[in-house]
Amino acid sequence: MTAYLVRRVLQAIAVIVLVTLIVFGLLWLAPGGTATAVLGSGSAHQVFLAQYFSWVGRVLHGNLGFSSRLNESVGSLLAASLPRTLVLTVSSTLIALVIAIPVGLLQAVRRNSAVDHLLRGATLVFYGMPPFVLGSVLILFLAVDKHVFGAEGPQAPGIGGVITDLRDLTLPVATLALVTIAIFARYMRSSAMDTLAQEYIEAARARGAGQRRVVVAHVLRNSLVPVVTLIGLSFPQIVGGALVVEAVFNIRGMGWQIWQAAQNHDFAVTLGFTLVIAVAAALGSLLADVGYAVLDPRVRHGRS
Repeated sequence: MTAYLVRRVLQAIAVIVLVTLIVFGLLWLAPGGTATAVLGSGSAHQVFLAQYFSWVGRVLHGNLGFSSRLNESVGSLLAASLPRTLVLTVSSTLIALVIAIPVGLLQAVRRNSAVDHLLRGATLVFYGMPPFVLGSVLILFLAVDKHVFGAEGPQAPGIGGVITDLRDLTLPVATLALVTIAIFARYMRSSAMDTLAQEYIEAARARGAGQRRVVVAHVLRNSLVPVVTLIGLSFPQIVGGALVVEAVFNIRGMGWQIWQAAQNHDFAVTLGFTLVIAVAAALGSLLADVGYAVLDPRVRHGRS
């Protein structure tokens, strides 16, 4: 188990380094970028690695950089925008899990029934619908037409201010949650169907175990193994969806800041925020691996 975790930690570090190296290179060497403007196109390639390691050194000392366009440190921008993104992503993911797991399980147990076909159709619609389209539809129907919720997301600072603004928070969370539910439910259904086809399920039924006991004690636990991994691997996709949702609902979170930085060629903000997202994605994948090891004894005993 320890060796397994060490390998996963080293892989996570390697992913973070690779992502930052690629993004740094694209930003630094892009036409019209900082390197070209300051050093000229010939010198930019020569000092790339030196500049990259210099940036890494500053990051290790807690300095994410400074935005000359906004006259503010990247750290302070991150502190202001991170709470909004955290509330949006965490709440939508938790809601998606609470709904998607029983929905996928029900679909597997009632495979090819009317309920299964209905739920499959619904998840397919949300799975294929871009977040900006879904968000726009919800705004037009529930905000502009019915005036039930706000057309913009929460603008209050801090996690407490964002959470308490339920009228403005509902539609952004619902938009991202519906898309995420569609992803998780489809995988949960597939995983549960594979589990139901295993011999030990038939053996449990042969010993007299009822349907509820079989589903709860055997199918649910074993079906969650690949779904747990999916959660960690889906984190970049969820963050990408959050970026779009923040743009649609004018939420000044991390996604909104990255979008503004990209438009304004703000090198420091783009790189600093990308680093934070890469670290979060790597941690999400690492936690998924830990959860996989907890649910699957073969991993804990070094057989996977």
